[in-house]
Amino acid sequence: MKADSRKWLTLAIVGAAFFMTILDVAIVNVAIPSIEKDLNVTETTVQWVLIAYSITFGGFLLLGGRMADLLGRRLIFLVGLTLFTAASLVCGLSGSIGVLIGARAVQGVGAAIISPAALSIVSTTFREGAERNKALGIWGALGGSGAAAGVLIGGILVKYLGWQWIFYVNVPVGVLVFALTLPFVPESRAELGHHRFDAWGAVTVTGGLALLVYAISKAPDVGWGSARTILLLIASVAILAVFVAIEQRSRAPLMPFRIFRIRSVLAANIVGFLLGAVIFANFLVLTLYVQQVLGWSPLKTGITFLATAGTTVIWAGVAQALTTRYGPRPVITMGLLILAASMVWYTQLPVDGHFWPDLLPPYLIFALGLAFGFVPVTIAALSSVAPQDAGLASGLINTSQQIGGAIGVAIASTVFTSYVNSNLKPTLRGGGTLAQVYTTGYQHAFWALIALALLGAVLAFVLLRGTKIEAPQGEPARAAA
Repeated sequence: MKADSRKWLTLAIVGAAFFMTILDVAIVNVAIPSIEKDLNVTETTVQWVLIAYSITFGGFLLLGGRMADLLGRRLIFLVGLTLFTAASLVCGLSGSIGVLIGARAVQGVGAAIISPAALSIVSTTFREGAERNKALGIWGALGGSGAAAGVLIGGILVKYLGWQWIFYVNVPVGVLVFALTLPFVPESRAELGHHRFDAWGAVTVTGGLALLVYAISKAPDVGWGSARTILLLIASVAILAVFVAIEQRSRAPLMPFRIFRIRSVLAANIVGFLLGAVIFANFLVLTLYVQQVLGWSPLKTGITFLATAGTTVIWAGVAQALTTRYGPRPVITMGLLILAASMVWYTQLPVDGHFWPDLLPPYLIFALGLAFGFVPVTIAALSSVAPQDAGLASGLINTSQQIGGAIGVAIASTVFTSYVNSNLKPTLRGGGTLAQVYTTGYQHAFWALIALALLGAVLAFVLLRGTKIEAPQGEPARAAA
């Protein structure tokens, strides 16, 4: 097989696993009501099916990325794939909520290992410049459309086969990817001149991030000002501070802070954090609106989201071409402004909304912004990064987006809940309906997300000033200023 063909086959193989992990975040949201009913548990308890995955996914990303650099990217990718596939099978077979939650936690660990390992394989397989940007454009299309596609696939599986199949479907995909990885994906690892592993750094960063995700996820339920939330946030920050102290003294740090001297990496992670907040929360709020206010079924919800998933794939190619030619700054800034514009439309959603003309236009606009934000952020996050730090950079951008997503969801949920709690009784006494209160609450949540998108656009414009994507001689992009 020719070297170029092998590269693109490698991208297809690891991309399939990455898409599966992104899909799994959204696909389970659709099945929550069915799981709650089938296993006869409370809404508070069933939410742990989502929280357990988020905690381990967000907590282990950085560790997974650095392990890929140190121990071998293909090896760690296969370890993560094995964990994710086996845990998916256990999730489908589970007959109790305890087993399901435990398996979901393991599934999150597997996903946290797969995502940065797969991205670092792509980063080291393709040379920096137009070739890598094209590959990352495809990668961005997979990530950007995965959440929307998850709602569609989840709706189909839950309706016709049962919630167990949202997990079973991962098993044949995981087995196939494992079988193809061995002969076609080359092994690579960082040449660091040592084999030391920063165990204490790994423990503290994983524990601190996991606790942070948990605290943020539960804050809308128990209150941001509650003693529990405040103490958990203080504890997570304290643990992460210990991690920073350990890294500064370690001879072989898990996360060398010199990587933040690369301007594009630092900027991409800051902007990627806000981008993740907007994207994750947007899909959640929209899903709640169309199901709780409009009364759509999971299947209908998923089919309508296909408009976003399909057009994101189309625009991803344009986004990578523009990033290669003009650099990430104008593309990311434009993407976040487009996302903000689409959500301004969402703030006008009525109680009796329809797919046309209320939802389809902003769905299509959001897809454009999603591609123009997600693709160049990923490219910028890996720009000018040395091969030995590819896994670290991959873990960082994944962590930034995941933590940002948790915070975005928490902010949107808090805004919505606060409005409903303050206005439900007065509205009902005045002859209003629950749907009216919910609709206005969701509109307020979208205004909060618009603020985050605009902040991200401003920071992208400021922090990425003068930044170009480094490329070999003769390619469109120029070296970083």
